[in-house]
Amino acid sequence: MTASLWYALIGAGLVTLGLHSLTLTPHVLRKVIALNIMGNGVFLMLISLARRLPDATNPAPDPVPQAMVLTGVVVAISSTALALALLRRYYEASGRTHLPEDDALWGIEEEPPGRFAVMPDGEDDDDH
Repeated sequence: MTASLWYALIGAGLVTLGLHSLTLTPHVLRKVIALNIMGNGVFLMLISLARRLPDATNPAPDPVPQAMVLTGVVVAISSTALALALLRRYYEASGRTHLPEDDALWGIEEEPPGRFAVMPDGEDDDDH
């Protein structure tokens, strides 16, 4: 087995792992991480396709897939930053880490107040 085949198999494994986590997790941050894992798997598969058969005239790998991966990394970083900023805004506005559409699907009731949640008047959170 060649190195490029290993890269392709590991990339396919990462895509499968990310898809599994994306479909089976209601937590939005974990979905963002799953999308990043899937993207890294695609990048590995593209890099494995960039390798040409060695010959005497052109031993260098194909530069087009490498340029696509480099561009994809830049886009992935910026889209991840945007998704995390939106997720933080959503959490500050609603106090939830999952979307309302996932409540019925996953049977999620209501999350308990977080560490910094404001308690209603008259209630104390001094359990220590």
